[in-house]
Amino acid sequence: MKFKGKRGAEGGAFRKKFFWKKDFLLLFGLILVLAVLIHGTEIQSVEEYYLLHLDDVTPESETVTLSITCQTVFEHEKVLDPALREGDLLPSDGVILPPTEYVLREGDTVFDILSRAVRHEKIQMEFQGADKSPFGSVYIQGIHWLYEFSCGPLSGWMYRVDGEFPQCGCSRYSLHDGQCVEWIYTCELGKDIGAEWMGGQR
Repeated sequence: MKFKGKRGAEGGAFRKKFFWKKDFLLLFGLILVLAVLIHGTEIQSVEEYYLLHLDDVTPESETVTLSITCQTVFEHEKVLDPALREGDLLPSDGVILPPTEYVLREGDTVFDILSRAVRHEKIQMEFQGADKSPFGSVYIQGIHWLYEFSCGPLSGWMYRVDGEFPQCGCSRYSLHDGQCVEWIYTCELGKDIGAEWMGGQR
């Protein structure tokens, strides 16, 4: 009887140990599955979701078209920053962003659209805030590693809306449905891209 009792106790301990291991393995498997799901699921903020859906244009959407180009630098390669000339950083056709349609939100300025577009398209941009600019507007210092003075002392970024160069900063120009915005790099203070009010010739 003592032998049987001992076997019974051992059997009970074995069963407990077996089920404990089984429960542990199930728990470990569950944790592993959850870890894979969490790791594989990208948790997006509202801003991130919005940026990924900039081009979800519907028939009801108000939109604007934006492009970014720098063809002028190839006419002034001798004065182009050597790092840009030798680093093959600039697109060979000078088109950083082809004409692309974006949803227009109420109150959007030229800067708002540019800012969202470069983030969405992962295009590098650097700017000076309106609070630090003497013009009382955001100033675009560089796009796609091409900065003011990167191609001579008169070079920098200018914008055009529906074929005209506004005489105000980009964060002060409010956009309307259907407008076309072009960011163009100039090497001659606008003269080479037709900015008449800057001294250019159309």
